[in-house]
Amino acid sequence: MSNPDRPDVAAFKDLSFLIYQVGEELSGFRKRAHAAEQRLKTIASGTGGSSLAAEERVAQLEAENGRLRERLVQAEQQAAKMLDQVRFLRQQHVLEGGA
Repeated sequence: MSNPDRPDVAAFKDLSFLIYQVGEELSGFRKRAHAAEQRLKTIASGTGGSSLAAEERVAQLEAENGRLRERLVQAEQQAAKMLDQVRFLRQQHVLEGGA
């Protein structure tokens, strides 16, 4: 029977939640990338407005892409850190004679 007060259980729950959040964020990034691709296709076909506006929008999207990549790297680092904590707690539990 599991003990809900065990630190490795709490860390695992935190890690699971973090992974869920990263997945949700990645899904949002994919949707936004798809929408941006569709918009660029529209612009490229000549039906989407002026070239200057398109260039400005592309610059904005590239800047946003850079920010999103930074956030993804941070999320990956947090997930790795939490996974290390879970491993440490699991090792401590085993050393203390846990199952």
